[in-house]
Amino acid sequence: MKKLRILAVMHDVLVPPDDISGHNLATVDWKMEFDVTITLKDMGHEVMSIGVDNKLDLIKELVDSWKPDIVLNMVEDFLNIPTFDVNFVSYLELLRIPYTGCNPRGLHLGRDKALSKKVMAYHGVPVPRFHVFPDHHKVRVPSDIEYPVIVKAQVKEASAGISQASIVDSDEKLIERVTFMHEQIGGHAVAEQFIPGRELYIGVIGNRALRAFPIWEMQFTKWPDDTPKIATGQVKFNSTYQKKRGIKTCRAPEIPPPLARKIKRACLEAYRALDLSGYARIDVRLTPEGKFYILEANPNPQLAFGEDFAESAEHEGFSYDELLQKILKLGLAYRPDHRG
Repeated sequence: MKKLRILAVMHDVLVPPDDISGHNLATVDWKMEFDVTITLKDMGHEVMSIGVDNKLDLIKELVDSWKPDIVLNMVEDFLNIPTFDVNFVSYLELLRIPYTGCNPRGLHLGRDKALSKKVMAYHGVPVPRFHVFPDHHKVRVPSDIEYPVIVKAQVKEASAGISQASIVDSDEKLIERVTFMHEQIGGHAVAEQFIPGRELYIGVIGNRALRAFPIWEMQFTKWPDDTPKIATGQVKFNSTYQKKRGIKTCRAPEIPPPLARKIKRACLEAYRALDLSGYARIDVRLTPEGKFYILEANPNPQLAFGEDFAESAEHEGFSYDELLQKILKLGLAYRPDHRG
């Protein structure tokens, strides 16, 4: 690939400083942004990093004046509204500038935990049963609900509001937890059939021709036997808690090859059904009996070096350099009016 002029867009507070001395690069909030941009620079690309929390005019100005070959999109929301990431990418499409990552339709479908399950179920992808509880409405318990269920935010990410209290087994606890989500997290809530078992992640990359990476697993090696193994906010982001509870992610062991192939096929079908592009991570639960369910799809997952997506890509034969180069190629190939 020729050397590219890359406009790397990210949140203002995540733009890496020019002088990184004194920083622990393993723990800084801007690790992904630093890893991606410094690697691309080392590969010979010309990279300009800018924060764009509310600066659409700056994007247009730079597209017109600096004339980048592609926008490297690391924006996860806009104006502090998570669902506005769709609008931001739509703006890039209106500017007719190539960008990395997922298209607006895929972002919209992938973020919505209820709508995505409806679409996947239509296409025969196994998903948990669920019920939606709209915000600003009285919580009414459906007559056909089957406990236990886990209560989540319908459109928010990063395990927002998820804790052990999210798993409920009675009408009273359901009403209490949904009310908590409405009042403390905001937005609609989803009560989803709780699937006991293993927490799996499958990276998928591609526009038309798709490739699934090896199955990754979140393991709970020092976890109480009577406590459900779920990816709460503490489990995902609190390093002290992770060490205490022996939480780690690695290539999933002891999954029979025929079952692994079925899981990967279902993840590819989910990716296509949700019209994703670029790259994504598919979250799966696997029961002790060998039955699996697709929980959700996560477009534009964490890209930092050493994180799950990059690690699973390496096991598939992609070095970190090669992974980023592939993501750039997919962005250059994708067209809003037809798939690249």
